[in-house]
Amino acid sequence: MIPLRDTTSTPGIPFVNITLIAACILVFIYEYSLGTKLSAFIDVYGLIPANVFAPGFTLGERIYPFFSSMFLHGSWLHLIGNVLFLYIFGGNVESRMGHAGYLAFYLVCGFAAAVMQFVTNVNSTIPMVGASGAISGVLGAYITLFPRSRILTLVPIFFFIQLIHIPAAVFIFIWFIIQFLSGVSSLGQTGDTGGVAFWAHIGGFVAGLILVRFFVKGGLRAVGSDRRFYH
Repeated sequence: MIPLRDTTSTPGIPFVNITLIAACILVFIYEYSLGTKLSAFIDVYGLIPANVFAPGFTLGERIYPFFSSMFLHGSWLHLIGNVLFLYIFGGNVESRMGHAGYLAFYLVCGFAAAVMQFVTNVNSTIPMVGASGAISGVLGAYITLFPRSRILTLVPIFFFIQLIHIPAAVFIFIWFIIQFLSGVSSLGQTGDTGGVAFWAHIGGFVAGLILVRFFVKGGLRAVGSDRRFYH
């Protein structure tokens, strides 16, 4: 399932969400420009769980990858997927939290996601990169604040592609179940196996569900609309 847009209009301009998207794009362009030096750059700014308690690293070098890693991406498809989700779901969450609150929420969820991935792969030497952990926190907030919104979704059905409006609560629930089942199946893999950081997604989502009440303005009233419109 590929989300295309939601049916809840965003009041105002989500400056922070736009800035986060721009930051991810600009950092990836910089990554792309590094050529053969990219691997060394990822080793420094990506989160390598085995390095957190390894000797020879300063306290700062152990901590900042938990934050810097959420602005790095491994490929154009990785970047596009994360930017799409952030664009669709982030603006309305920012409208409920305010600019400063949303930025803090995003970074805290990203940190929680990185911690979750770390504790489930503590000996891994594979760098973890990507904004999806923080974005998972945004999804946790969105399902709490806008459960009645609908998501225009591209759904492949056998050999056909269908455009379907799916309730946000259903879309995000299905997404979470996929992440959870994939995360459970990955527990038996070795620490040196790369792939998708499903536990970061789970950790970020759960953090978003828990923390949204502390960041949202005006209380946890669920809003949204069953109306369908195109813009």
